[in-house]
Amino acid sequence: MIKTRILTPVLGFMLVVGIAVAQKPARNVSGARHPNLAAAQQLSRQAFNRILDAQKANEWDMDGHAQKAKELLEQVNNELKQAAGAANRNAR
Repeated sequence: MIKTRILTPVLGFMLVVGIAVAQKPARNVSGARHPNLAAAQQLSRQAFNRILDAQKANEWDMDGHAQKAKELLEQVNNELKQAAGAANRNAR
């Protein structure tokens, strides 16, 4: 019983920290200059939001896999931004 009283707040805190770490992917690729990369970035944002919905529906009990997926989508977002930057530097 004491373990439950201690463990519950600790797990709650870890959940809040985990949510704060994986931020929603930003929309920072220009659709005018890079329509395909901007579309991919929009899809990653949609996927992030759907995962967040799934986490809420399952009371966050997904053994950390949904959180990992959100972190990977943030990585995807960063790679898309870098791809746009590389295209800008290499434009002829």
